[in-house]
Amino acid sequence: MIRQTLHDGWQLSTTAGPVPEHIAGRTIPAQVPGSAHLDLLAAGLIRDPYLDREEEELVWAHRTDWAYALTFDATAPAADERVDLAFDGLDTVATIELNGQVLGSTANMHRSYRFDVREALREGANDLVVRFRSALEYAEEVERQLGRRDHVYPHPFNMVRKMACSFGWDWGPDLQTAGIWKPVRLERWRTARLATVRPLVTVGEDGTGRVEVHVDIERAGVGAEPELEITATVDGRRATVAVPPGATTAVVTVSVPEARLWWPVGYGEQPLYQLDVTLATAGAGADTLDATTRRVGFRTITVDTTPDEIGTPFTVVVNGTPVFVKGANWIPDDHFLTRITRERLERRVDQAVGANMNMLRIWGGGIYETEDFYDVCDERGMLVWQDFLFACASYPEEEPLRGEVEAEARENVARLTSHASLALWNGCNENLWGYVDWGWPEQLAGRTWGLGYYTELLPGIVAELDPTRFYAAGSPYSPAFAVDEVHPNDADHGTRHEWEVWNRQDYTTYRDFVPRFCSEFGFQGPPTWATLTSWVHDAPLTPTSPGFLLHQKAEDGNGKLDRGLAPHIGVPTAFEDWHWATQLNQARAVAYGIEHFRSWWPRTAGAIVWQLNDCWPVTSWAAVDGDERPKPLWYGLRHAYAPRLLTVQPRDGREVLIAVNDHDEAWTGPVVVERLTFDGVRCATATITLDVPPRSVARFDLADSLTTPGDAKKEVLVATSQDARATHLFGEDIDLAYEPRPLRAEVTAVPGGYRVDVTATSFARDVALLADRAAPDAEVDDMLVTLLPGERHSFTVTTAAGLDATALTDPLVLRCANDLSTRVVRP
Repeated sequence: MIRQTLHDGWQLSTTAGPVPEHIAGRTIPAQVPGSAHLDLLAAGLIRDPYLDREEEELVWAHRTDWAYALTFDATAPAADERVDLAFDGLDTVATIELNGQVLGSTANMHRSYRFDVREALREGANDLVVRFRSALEYAEEVERQLGRRDHVYPHPFNMVRKMACSFGWDWGPDLQTAGIWKPVRLERWRTARLATVRPLVTVGEDGTGRVEVHVDIERAGVGAEPELEITATVDGRRATVAVPPGATTAVVTVSVPEARLWWPVGYGEQPLYQLDVTLATAGAGADTLDATTRRVGFRTITVDTTPDEIGTPFTVVVNGTPVFVKGANWIPDDHFLTRITRERLERRVDQAVGANMNMLRIWGGGIYETEDFYDVCDERGMLVWQDFLFACASYPEEEPLRGEVEAEARENVARLTSHASLALWNGCNENLWGYVDWGWPEQLAGRTWGLGYYTELLPGIVAELDPTRFYAAGSPYSPAFAVDEVHPNDADHGTRHEWEVWNRQDYTTYRDFVPRFCSEFGFQGPPTWATLTSWVHDAPLTPTSPGFLLHQKAEDGNGKLDRGLAPHIGVPTAFEDWHWATQLNQARAVAYGIEHFRSWWPRTAGAIVWQLNDCWPVTSWAAVDGDERPKPLWYGLRHAYAPRLLTVQPRDGREVLIAVNDHDEAWTGPVVVERLTFDGVRCATATITLDVPPRSVARFDLADSLTTPGDAKKEVLVATSQDARATHLFGEDIDLAYEPRPLRAEVTAVPGGYRVDVTATSFARDVALLADRAAPDAEVDDMLVTLLPGERHSFTVTTAAGLDATALTDPLVLRCANDLSTRVVRP
């Protein structure tokens, strides 16, 4: 196999559409892999699409057609040689021409394409053109052909197999990309090649690991079709199987006795084994025709949905051990996908690990991620929940879509089977729920909407190609029940999305339900100050200034932020205070839900917050903003997902202490429980002795003297162990008599940055250093730390900047909840 990468020398031009005069008729250099927007940006023909209101200036690109052209040198095919032009990904509706001959067309961003070019390829210079049609106009055409199906945003993204959020979402820009977004190459080969290599990994009861390698072979179709051999090697163990002449499939199995088990992060190590697969001619003087390498991990993963006295659980079980899932939803990490590097993915997954997560759910409106993403998750023990790419819309089950859906599903299921981190497949995001509650039956009038995909086609493909993994029909969904039998979002069955909080209800109503598994819930907050002010330059910058509003995509988003603030913190009048308050309220709201869910383990078996990351600088539900900076929410997640958690929760009409031990060792030792005044006077105290078994939850009743305040405005309940602390207030911030300036701070330069020693002179809630306000590269090691009177905490700020000490103690940098108490409008 000889591979010639075709990435250098491409040229881009527009061919149709409402193109601005300064761009029309021009030809510019194109980067491949890449996209048209990025090429225009590199050529200086557009401003950065994320800046200010630039998104509005680029609407013309939605209806523009493009041409990518390349002249490359090649030798003509030999008589016994196959030559293929292979595209790993085209975005999206394209026609491919080589030397004036049309090779074929594409209409699916989520799959690869391969063209036999023996007849078109010539000696010397060859001219390759990829013509992209407006994906929006194609989708509108398909919609006219098949009939409209409901979708949550204006464009018919459900009519084309393209990243749904490319057309805009309630956290994403409407910048409809086009381009050669994955590698392209010329492949020259003889006799046969490895078309698909699909390892299925299992572990026997005796601990023997088994790698069953399913191989699809493509014969060249030139000359004889000899006997072949497939050889697989794992950990020095080798197995070979003969492939008879003309056969195109084979299975070879390698056994590894006493295989070291792969575990999710927090449960054990992540050993990975190299799998080598070669294809060769059989017999003496055998020639190696093709070869590939994968990494595999030995583990078993399933989801327990066995009905119980409550309903239907949804418990992830790894190597026989039930796992409480602590996770976040994942969206594409940049709207312009080709800018996402392996190093960026490493940083993001490391942030998930740093926040004590063990699962990322790849949401169905994005993409099947790159090999780099799954490799990084394999290495770090980050479980992956993989949606098929259907989200918030009804999807036709007719051509031209059905064949594309099947092709992409088959390709990506086969592609991802080797990854130890891949835990389960999920048919769709919210479409079962949408059919029941969003008025679809009336609009559809009997037309197809995707149910056949989720209940027949996709589970059939998973059962055929990846029977080692669990398949769920949707999220949310109630396992084993049709959509008209049990509501897909029923709290007692399967997975639930909790969006009444944020959309309509206060976050305290998280406690109204005890779901079996909450796979979406969340609350909004703006990006960090440095990110916001890098991209939005409104003067003055306010929640209603034009640029800020363009970077707030949620319907009535700012109204919901204010209504979320009002009963807890109040709504600040100054923008700097509003920015801090909304970030703080986001962190509190999500932590409130997580602590509730974790307190009900094993009845509730998982919490996957919406969302870990952003694809651009925007006000959103993300914990990490579009410039990769952690928001206060990230620190809130790290605390709420900590392996050991103390939390005060209501049970049977009173407040109790819950100890959550997500650790392999028992949690033992004393917990001191105190009711204190804000200035440190002890009103009541007790000591509780912990003995919480591994991976379990324990409840401890609290005496009335602890839970009944003498003055609710000035007292706090505190439970402190060696590993964790819980604080419980007897009112909302707006009703409490906080000391508004309860902190003293000293700054000391240390290698790599600064140490900030903060001492509380009174009870100080949610102390934070918004370090990026002092220097754009600055990051603090902890945040949202609550201090009792006289307590001291040392924060470490990492930065390359030389800072004056006062920069880190500025009132807009060193903050806590208390300082908002005099700066809000009370309801």
